[in-house]
Amino acid sequence: MRIAIIGQSAFGKSVLEAIVEVGKDEVVGAFPPPDREGRPFDPLKEAAIELNVPVHQYGRYRTPEAIAAFESLNADLCVMAFVTDIVPDEMIDAPKLGTIQYHPSLLPLHRGPSSINWAIMHGDTKTGLTIFWPDRGLDTGPVLLQKEVEITPDDTVSSLYFNHLFPMGVDALVEGVELVRAGDPPRIVQDESKATYESWTKASDGEIDWSKPVAEVYNLIRGCNPQPGASTLHGDVKLKIFDSERIDGSSESAPGTVTGVADGGFSVAAIGGEILVKRVQPPKSKKILAPEYIAESGLVVGDVLGG
Repeated sequence: MRIAIIGQSAFGKSVLEAIVEVGKDEVVGAFPPPDREGRPFDPLKEAAIELNVPVHQYGRYRTPEAIAAFESLNADLCVMAFVTDIVPDEMIDAPKLGTIQYHPSLLPLHRGPSSINWAIMHGDTKTGLTIFWPDRGLDTGPVLLQKEVEITPDDTVSSLYFNHLFPMGVDALVEGVELVRAGDPPRIVQDESKATYESWTKASDGEIDWSKPVAEVYNLIRGCNPQPGASTLHGDVKLKIFDSERIDGSSESAPGTVTGVADGGFSVAAIGGEILVKRVQPPKSKKILAPEYIAESGLVVGDVLGG
C-alpha cells in the first residue's frame, strides 16, 4: 500500500520507523508540524529525512496547500500518529482505503485530548488504546482494534504512557495497517450510551482540595503528573506537586495540615489518610525534591496548605 503519515514527536517517529521496518508498504509522505525557530526538527521529520520519505509541512492541515499536497500523494491509507491539529475531511477521505488513528483510551470512554490524565484522575483501574477510523466527530469513528492495560495504584500519566500506551500504540498501528492490507478490516460502531468526553487538562483542574478523600487527592496528583501539575497554596505561594505517595489511615490533623517533615519529603493530611509529597515546583523554578523546598521555604509541621 501507499501510506501517508500525519503525526509528530517520538510517537510519530516510532510509527514511521515500524511501518518501514515491516517492509510491506511504501510510505509516500510524512506530515509533521511546522518547524519552530531555535528548536530541533520534530522527530517525525528527522526520521522521514533519514528514511528518504518526502516531508510536507504546513502551518495548518486545513490550508488548501496542505490538502492539495496530501491529495497528490494518491495514498491508499493514511495513518494518524499523535495529531493535535484538526485534520480536514478532505485529507481523511482522500486515501482509497481510508484513514486510521491512534487514541490512548478505550473509546468511547475518555474522548478528547487529555484522555490519559482523566482516566487516572477518575480513579479508573484500566484503560487502553483504540485504533479507529476518524470521521467528522471528535474521536467518534468506528473502531478497528483495541488493547487494554491495567492502571496500577501508583501509575502517573508519564509511566502509563511511556511504559505501556506508547509502545503498545506503535505495535497496534502496525497491526492496524496489516488488517487493512489483508482486506475487510473491522469497523465496529462505538456505543454512544457509554461515551464520555473531557477537554484539555488545565491548571485549574489540578487544584487540590485537601478535604477530599485521600484516594481522590492522590488520583488528582497522579493524573496531573507530569502536566499540568496538581497545585496547592503554601501561604501565598502556589506550589505544584508531582511525585507523591498515598498513606491510608485516619489522621488527627485537619485536612491540608503538614503532619510530618522527613528526608523523603513532607506529609499532608486528607480525609482517610495522608499524602507524602516527594517532588514539587515552586513559582519560577524547575521541579525540585521536596526536602529542597522544605529547606528553602521554611515549611514546618503545622503549616496548612490550600486556600
